[in-house]
Amino acid sequence: MQRADGGLAKPRSGGQSAEPHSLTGKHLAEGVMAGVRAALGEWEAAEAFQPHLVSVLASADPASAVYVDAKARRARKLGVAFSVRDLGAAATQDDLHAALDGLSRDDSVHGIMLELPLAPGLDADEALLHVAHRKDIEGLTPGNLALIAAGREPEALLPPTPRSVRFLLRSVLGDDLRGLRVAVIGPGRTVGRPLTFMLNNRGVTVTVCNEHTRDLPGVLAGVDAVVVAVGRAGLLRPEHVQPHHVVIDAGINVLDGGGGVEGDAAPGLPVRAQSPVPGGVGPLTSALMYQNLVRAVRLQRGEPVE
Repeated sequence: MQRADGGLAKPRSGGQSAEPHSLTGKHLAEGVMAGVRAALGEWEAAEAFQPHLVSVLASADPASAVYVDAKARRARKLGVAFSVRDLGAAATQDDLHAALDGLSRDDSVHGIMLELPLAPGLDADEALLHVAHRKDIEGLTPGNLALIAAGREPEALLPPTPRSVRFLLRSVLGDDLRGLRVAVIGPGRTVGRPLTFMLNNRGVTVTVCNEHTRDLPGVLAGVDAVVVAVGRAGLLRPEHVQPHHVVIDAGINVLDGGGGVEGDAAPGLPVRAQSPVPGGVGPLTSALMYQNLVRAVRLQRGEPVE
């Protein structure tokens, strides 16, 4: 049976999971990328068509430049046309809006990524209002988020990180999440808030925790899974969790000296399964971004999508 998220369905088991304690995203990402390559190959063979992905820079952030270079290399290996619109750190808000409006109207552009952070003084929320929601492959525009909140996911491009979390939950708990209880720690704009609606759309009972939540161990005790996405290393500790929990760590924290990253959950928690950082949500998020590009093309063409 094929899952709506593109993976293979698993039956829910009442016993202990057969999944390894370390819940990595690599094998799931490979499955997603196989589907992406198949779609791109069909388009290339049938109509010599390559989707065009554009990355928009408006800062002097060196890390953003490195990330864009990495995206460009991967896109070209896949057969995706990739270009960069670098507005520079001196760009004004009007400059940014004009660039995004132009790309949104350009029929030769199929996907747009606004690289964050922007230069000081630029407003990302205002800028995202100028990205066409059917070209927003990162799923961050108000148009896509509103469709998700309204329960109209088939019409939306879903944010890849929350979708990665849902993918990983399904890989352990089964394709049918209805009736399960999941706690989301961190109601942030890019992960926690959209994920709350995305889980609710699958029949999950969601508990949202924030910095004001009292008695976190008590709140988490009765849930089936815990998702943490705050950006605070070591936030989720052994005293917070139970052996039956599935923990998905979507936090990213750069180690001192730039020597790597760690998540929001302490490693090796005494739980049923835990996604590591790095290697858990991250590989799947990258793959799902390219799956969003395929989906974006189909939506723009008026073709049916799952």
